[in-house]
Amino acid sequence: MTAPEAPEAPVAPPTTGTHLVEVEFKGNRRVFFTWTGEAPPALRAAVIVKVERGEDLGRVHSTGELAERRKAGTAHGKASPETLPVLVRLATPREIDTAVRLRADEHAVRQAAVELVRELKLEMKVSDTEWQLDRRRLTCYFTAEARVDFRELVRRLERRFSTRVHMWHIGVRDEAKRLDGVGRCGRQFCSASWLPELLPVKSSSAKDQRLSTLNPAQISGTCGRLMCCLRYEHEFYVQSRKRFPKEGKILQTAAGEEKVIANDIFRDRVTLRLASGESRIIPLAQLRYELGEAPIPVEEELPGDGDSDTEDSEEGHRQPLVPIARAERTPRAEPPRDPRAASRSGAERGPRRDERRDRRAAARPLERGTVAPAPAPTPDSTGDTAAPTDDATRKRRRRGRRGGRRGRGDGTGPAGAADQTD
Repeated sequence: MTAPEAPEAPVAPPTTGTHLVEVEFKGNRRVFFTWTGEAPPALRAAVIVKVERGEDLGRVHSTGELAERRKAGTAHGKASPETLPVLVRLATPREIDTAVRLRADEHAVRQAAVELVRELKLEMKVSDTEWQLDRRRLTCYFTAEARVDFRELVRRLERRFSTRVHMWHIGVRDEAKRLDGVGRCGRQFCSASWLPELLPVKSSSAKDQRLSTLNPAQISGTCGRLMCCLRYEHEFYVQSRKRFPKEGKILQTAAGEEKVIANDIFRDRVTLRLASGESRIIPLAQLRYELGEAPIPVEEELPGDGDSDTEDSEEGHRQPLVPIARAERTPRAEPPRDPRAASRSGAERGPRRDERRDRRAAARPLERGTVAPAPAPTPDSTGDTAAPTDDATRKRRRRGRRGGRRGRGDGTGPAGAADQTD
């Protein structure tokens, strides 16, 4: 007797949910929508979305977690309304063919708009045109330096194409993002490929990256503005240069006083120059060791190591690491003293200082009512003390010692000879 078969378990109906989907349109224009179904559509799938005046066709750009991050970190995601529009369905092959024909016709529409702008003498540039899938709206993108009255242009375009015309004023950066292209680096524009938001770029970013601002063409993109990469690479340069000494600073290394000439933040190398003009290029780790800021580095762990086939052959290649003693902090040499002052001893300087003080005191004018002190008796050659001289004789002797050319008052010099003739 066979056992009765167990009844089959009921199959659960497929669960449906709401998924966030980012849809891309012509000109790198992206909008967020919601999709209700088992799973979101595949990437690059053609979908039909509902817009203000009808329906339009776009391509799925991101879904799931990536779409959530982009909605929180992009400009078009932050500007999205609270209630997002809903995707209608996947596009049919016929609708895809219609979109391809409309894209081919947009070039002729732009040429017609440019001719009308020239006829009306408007100061504006029509960059691109875009048809809606049901041809109920035509959008014209233009750039202008000042405000433009384009009402007559809109009326003529609506009469010619029998549809509603929408004029959209964009900047030069948005124009480069919409038209796309290849930058100076040989890669696709960052604004058109991955950059989530176009932010203004300052000239200080170029100065911090040691780029010359004398020739703006070298640091400007195709749009004529400063390149976008100067902004999102700026933080890397600022943080990297904090590890290096400032250029132009004098350092006391193992070789002596050296001046920092240049810093290579990509290879972690520093160029130093001695006062004699000799220069050397050493790793940053070795410089920090010579300055006493870090332990001795290991050669295998130094940045830029590798096989000899991949090393640069330029003159400033990395020098082999050799153990160098740390520079000792020696006090500065004092300036040389006066040799005459250094040769004198304290015993010799004392009497001379007293003699100079006595002469200055004797040369001062006597105050009224005071009597000049008698000079101290000096020993004569015979051993007796000489008699004190009068005031006139003392003054003449003082003048003789100062001038040298006048007589000494004793009849031996020129003045004494003149006295004898008289």
